[in-house]
Amino acid sequence: MTTRVPWSQGTWLNPPPEAREDGGDLVVLAAGGSDLWRTTSYGFVRDSGHALLAPLAAGEAVEVSFVAAHDRLYDQAGVLVRVDERTWTKAGVEVSDGAPQLGAVVTRGASDWSMAPVPEWAGTTVTVRASRAGDALTLRARSGGGPWRMLRLAPLDPGAAALAGPYLCAPQGEGLRVRFTRWATGPADTGLHDPVA
Repeated sequence: MTTRVPWSQGTWLNPPPEAREDGGDLVVLAAGGSDLWRTTSYGFVRDSGHALLAPLAAGEAVEVSFVAAHDRLYDQAGVLVRVDERTWTKAGVEVSDGAPQLGAVVTRGASDWSMAPVPEWAGTTVTVRASRAGDALTLRARSGGGPWRMLRLAPLDPGAAALAGPYLCAPQGEGLRVRFTRWATGPADTGLHDPVA
């Protein structure tokens, strides 16, 4: 059972150029060049991505739903779980290799990146779920009402104060607009391989 989080309850990390409520959704415009990345391979640090964040306690999960309609290289949207500028995880849909990719970046001093193509998810409503239990963050995603897909299992200090919520970035240019349709929290998943209720 999840409970919707009002958009007004979040605090912006790097406020976007535009964010407005529309029929219960939140429509956000990303600044050109916005990104979240630390060092690996590219050699730069970027901490300019936009994220609407609220506390995520141990034993809780957060879900973010959005319409995946972006098409420029590296355009991305999903959920961000952040401890500080050197410790964070982002997961969602990102454009790479000419197609939407379901991916995650786990950052603990330096970033790593994993992805898998999901071209059939283009233009659909995607939900990303980050579940915090014990020393782990379990990431899952789905398109529409389809089945959940396991995306990543990442470490997260059980004593860390973390924030989480919807995020978006447009590293390569301006014009990325994302419609976030839902932000909710609830109990963490009871097991790594248990289906989400």
